[in-house]
Amino acid sequence: MSRDPSQLRDEIALREASLADAARELDAGELSHEQFATIAKRETAALDQARRDLEALDVVPAPTETTGRPRVRRARWLVLAIVCFAVVLGFVLYGATTPRQAGNSETGSLSLAKSQQIERLLSEAEADVADAKPVAALSAYREVLALDPSNVAALTESGWLDFSAGSASHDTAVVEVGIKNLEKAVALAPRQAAPRLYLAIVAASTPGNEAVAKREFKVFLSLNPSVGQLAVARPFLEKLGLSTK
Repeated sequence: MSRDPSQLRDEIALREASLADAARELDAGELSHEQFATIAKRETAALDQARRDLEALDVVPAPTETTGRPRVRRARWLVLAIVCFAVVLGFVLYGATTPRQAGNSETGSLSLAKSQQIERLLSEAEADVADAKPVAALSAYREVLALDPSNVAALTESGWLDFSAGSASHDTAVVEVGIKNLEKAVALAPRQAAPRLYLAIVAASTPGNEAVAKREFKVFLSLNPSVGQLAVARPFLEKLGLSTK
């Protein structure tokens, strides 16, 4: 039986919430990475179908929090099944695994007042990501970058959110902004796992970039990634024929 747009939107919202819950449980140790991968595979497949069904009805999706603006060889359109749980990736890949120290950036010290403001904004953005509010998170990350253009956490997260939103809306200009921020984050922090993983996923999800994806994933694996990061990377590693060992 066909479903109307409101039913499809409700399903999309519920499945996105399910993925966010699974990511939090993974980070808390309540789910194994195998269990998380199973849930992610099931929910993302269902989300992909629901989104296709909604598009088939020629309906513009209801406004959500996911709007925004990702050097990797550019392709006109992107193959990105994981867009539907970009918020989950944001929570797992960076926010819950990368420590931050007040007063420090990748390019030097900041004033105490500014560093405290940045820490507050980063914490707010992390909470917004966990609560599936990417627009609010992106706004906070952009405020951070206005204060400190070399902040790796903000470059990484805003780059991923922009790339995901641009991919979902087929907006190549927004995609480009996201990729540039991710590349800048990797250049500033080449030994951090999260920016490498985001950039590797972008490459793996964009036609013609398999060699770049393999290179970035190999570097990522050498950087002692977290259990959550490895769980997210595993499907891509398997597809590319790479081992986590």
